[in-house]
Amino acid sequence: MDQEHDQGDPPAVRDGMVLGAHWGFLAFFTGVGGYYLTSLVLAAVLVGGFTGTNMLDVPEIGPVILVVFLPNLALGLGPALGSWLRGRGLRAEFGLLPDVRDLKVGLACGGFALLTGYVLNLLLIAVYGSGRAWEDPLSEVSEGLGGTTVWLLVTAAIVVLLAPLTEELLLRGALWKALRHHRVPAWVILLLTALVFALLHGESHRTVALLGQGVAIGAARLITGRTGASLVAHAANNLPPAVLLVAAS
Repeated sequence: MDQEHDQGDPPAVRDGMVLGAHWGFLAFFTGVGGYYLTSLVLAAVLVGGFTGTNMLDVPEIGPVILVVFLPNLALGLGPALGSWLRGRGLRAEFGLLPDVRDLKVGLACGGFALLTGYVLNLLLIAVYGSGRAWEDPLSEVSEGLGGTTVWLLVTAAIVVLLAPLTEELLLRGALWKALRHHRVPAWVILLLTALVFALLHGESHRTVALLGQGVAIGAARLITGRTGASLVAHAANNLPPAVLLVAAS
């Protein structure tokens, strides 16, 4: 089932080791480190910038709210640089550009991810109660944007396109490739990347649901051997919440 086309080929000339490990590990930790460092810097800047300021007096709250998505760019920066400097580029290294099969498998896995998240969230309701289980960061963004259509559409585009791209490059791209290079079993990689996916979101009350969705999204990568398929699955999983974000505002 695991068709690792690029992983089974001989390593490229520049596909070397860094400190005794595949360069994908360095790319992964660079992306994660950049994500948290950017988050800390932005938190300090935003808190300092709005100290003593009435938020209602800020004329353009949209751009300020969307700044919180900047750390996501850092997630994909490490894998992108790694593929360019040590590998063969994003398309050749990760199979990033989806083909027809990627679309079919990705959409199927994305639909299953949605179903998995829905079922697991129902179970979470029994544990945390309806208010806690259904807490959605996107609803807070929607309130901050004040229903401004343009910024809501931009936010929806980020949720459907940018976030899946950077997260898939990090997890089902760099980390997956590095683990496969060291011959870690595919099913272990699937579970490990799903766990990192869940923890990366920082929503402890939804960790179980996110873990299940991560497995479903990663299944697309497992089946096709291409990150493009998991990218489609991730985008399909994020599409309904993004549509609801715009429609409900």
